[in-house]
Amino acid sequence: MSRTCLSIILAAGEGTRMRSSRSKVLHEVAHLPLVRHVARAAIAAGSERLALVVGRDGDKVADAVRKDAENVRTFEQTERLGTGHAVLAAREALAEGYDDVVVLFGDTPLLRPETIERARAVLAEGAGVCVIGFRPADPTGYGRLIEEDGELVAIREEKDASEAERAIGFCNAGIMAFAGDTALDCLDAIGNDNAKGEYYLTDLVAIARGRGLAVKAIEASIAETIGVNNRSELAAVEALWQAGARERAMISGVTLIDPQTVHFAYDTEIGSDVLIEPNVVFGPGAAVASGAVIRAFCHLTGARIGEGSEIGPFARLRPGTDLGERTKVGNFCEVKQATIAAGAKVNHLSYIGDATVGADANIGAGTITCNYDGALKHLTEIGENTFIGSNSSLVAPVKIGAGAYVGSGSVVTEDVEADALAIARGRQVNKPGKGKLIAERNAEAKRAKKSQS
Repeated sequence: MSRTCLSIILAAGEGTRMRSSRSKVLHEVAHLPLVRHVARAAIAAGSERLALVVGRDGDKVADAVRKDAENVRTFEQTERLGTGHAVLAAREALAEGYDDVVVLFGDTPLLRPETIERARAVLAEGAGVCVIGFRPADPTGYGRLIEEDGELVAIREEKDASEAERAIGFCNAGIMAFAGDTALDCLDAIGNDNAKGEYYLTDLVAIARGRGLAVKAIEASIAETIGVNNRSELAAVEALWQAGARERAMISGVTLIDPQTVHFAYDTEIGSDVLIEPNVVFGPGAAVASGAVIRAFCHLTGARIGEGSEIGPFARLRPGTDLGERTKVGNFCEVKQATIAAGAKVNHLSYIGDATVGADANIGAGTITCNYDGALKHLTEIGENTFIGSNSSLVAPVKIGAGAYVGSGSVVTEDVEADALAIARGRQVNKPGKGKLIAERNAEAKRAKKSQS
C-alpha cells in the first residue's frame, strides 16, 4: 500500500488486575511481550511510524518495541481521561501528517496484520473512519455497532441501547482507523460531557458523520480482539496463540504426536517432515531443519538443528547450540554455545558447553566439557572422528585432535594430538582379600550401632 500510516499504540494502562511489578503490556505470550505482538502486526500492515502512548514502565515498553522498529516515538499519558485523551497524547505525531492513522491497544496480541490492512483499505476507498468490530457469543456488556445501508451510524453503549439495539451481535472492539487529514480536527472535537468526565474515542463516529465523512465497520475474529487484563486472560490468550501455531505447523508438514503438549515461541522455525513427540518446549530462537526428530520432554532455546538430526528424549539445548546434519543429542544431555558437526553423536548424560565437535565424533556417556574456571568460559575443541570414552572430563581450554581416542574416565587437561590415545586416570591397583575385610568391618560397625540403639 502506497499510503503512509501512523499506528498509535495505547499502552499506558496501569494493569492493576495483573497484580504485577511490571507493566501489563510487558507480560509475554509465546515469549514475546504483548506490546511487541501489536507493534509487529502494525509494522507488517505497513505502518512506517509507531507512536507509543505510555505510562508505567514507559522506557521499558519503548525499548521492547524498538527491538522490532527504530522509528518509534513515545508520549506519556500523565492523566487517565479516556481513550480519546490517550490518542491526543500523541498530538505531535498526528500533526506530522499521514494518510492513515490506526489506533491499537497494547494488550491485544492476537490482532492480525491482515485486519489492519483491511481497515486501511476502507480508508483508501474514501472513508473517514473505520471501526473494527467482532461478534461474541454473548454481546452483553459491549458497545453495539449500529449500521444502516452499509454505514456505521453509531456506537451505542449497552446501558444506552434500546431493546432492538441490544439484540445486535456486532460489537465494538475499540480498534479504529481514521483518515489522517481530518484526524486532529475530529479528535479535538471530542468532548467530556459525560458522567465520568472522560474523552471517548467512540464519539469520533458521530463527529465524523457530522462533518460529512463516511464511517464504516469491518469484522475481525473474536480472538483478535481479546485484551489481556489479568493472568487468567493471559493464559487464555497464550492457549489461543499456541493452538494457531500448532495448526500452522501441522498444515506445513510437521508431525505433532500430541499437539496440545508442544509449545512454540513466536519465532520458532520448523521445517517439513519434522517429527515432534509429546511435551516439547521451544524457547526463542529455535530452528529445526527438515527431517529432524525431537523426542519427548525436550527444551530448545536459541538452538539450530540440522537436517535429519535426532534430539532427546529429555535433552536441553541452550542458546548458541548449532547442530549439523544427522547429529544426535540423546537422553539427559545439555548443549550450550557449541557447534556439533554433521554425524557427531552425544548420546547420553553429557554436558557440552563452549565447544566445537567435529564431524562423526562420538561423545561417550557422562562426558562433560569443564568450560568455566569461576571467572571465564573457555573453549574445548574436539576434532572429527574422535572417540571420547564414557565419564571423561575435558578441562578447557583444550584441544582433542582428529581421530584421537580418549580412554573412559579420563580427566584431560592437556591437548591431545591427532590419532593419539589419551589416558588420564589413576592406575588400577587390585588388593586380594581386601574387599572381604572391608565388608566384614562394615558389618561389625552396623551391629555395634544397632546394639547401642
